[in-house]
Amino acid sequence: MGKLTYDSTLSVDFDDRTLAHLQLVIGAKLRRGEAFFFGWKDDPASGDGRTTIWIHPVIPISFKFYGSRQPTINRVWVDQLMLTANSPQGLQLVSEPEERVEQPQEAHE
Repeated sequence: MGKLTYDSTLSVDFDDRTLAHLQLVIGAKLRRGEAFFFGWKDDPASGDGRTTIWIHPVIPISFKFYGSRQPTINRVWVDQLMLTANSPQGLQLVSEPEERVEQPQEAHE
């Protein structure tokens, strides 16, 4: 289980795999100087509601991973997360899809 800490006032637990994918998307947006909303469904233990935060390049954010190994990245999931991040609603945590494996195209003569 990893932890996203935002502005040193909000800490949220995500599994390391999810957190690694969120880090890629959030990092890409922040490198471009883009601010955006990020929302997720809360854990039932904390009220079972929804939380949305405003991610901005000047607000500190940290990603703490508890596992020692870097998770394998699912490029399809990153793409889907980035699509939501670029929408007016902002980044939404969507379920991980199966990764599509690109098949080599046969040469036609």
